[in-house]
Amino acid sequence: MADDNRSDLSVPTGGKRRRLIRLDDETIGAAAEKVARFFGTGRYLMWQTAIVIVWIALNIGGFWWNWDPYPFILLNLAFSTQAAYAAPLILLAQNRQEDRDKVTIAADRRRDEQTRADTEFIARELANVRLNIGDMVSRDYLRHELEDMRSLLERMESKLDDVSSDLTTTSPEDLADPTQGDVADPSINNEQNRG
Repeated sequence: MADDNRSDLSVPTGGKRRRLIRLDDETIGAAAEKVARFFGTGRYLMWQTAIVIVWIALNIGGFWWNWDPYPFILLNLAFSTQAAYAAPLILLAQNRQEDRDKVTIAADRRRDEQTRADTEFIARELANVRLNIGDMVSRDYLRHELEDMRSLLERMESKLDDVSSDLTTTSPEDLADPTQGDVADPSINNEQNRG
């Protein structure tokens, strides 16, 4: 039995502690950034200066209600408390800004790598197009080759005409109008014409 109890105690329970106050880090960080931004404005400096001047005037002015006499210990305590809260708030805001900067830098790196890859691809494609354009026939070259081909064909036709005129002897009967219908063998037609 002692072993059974010991094994039960060695297994942690799954229950969670209940918190009285739930603190969301994101909400606290956003509030800290707002306060830190306010501390860095001219409006904050103006209000702080106005409060200090009024504080000192009320305590030195000889009024019957001097709550903070000359060394202004209470005012120094208020400044110390404000500085004690301002420093961590500013650090928290800076840490959040650093986290955002890291995410932005990572996104910029990915974008730069993609842009570099795209640029290299386009450069390779452009080089390939230039090589292919160098192998392509230009319009002037094609026009010149077609003119050469036309002159060659004209010379061949004239030679063929000369050769065919030398080989064939035409009689006036051969130049007669063509007949419609079946064309008979010319040798048979010549024999029929003779007989």
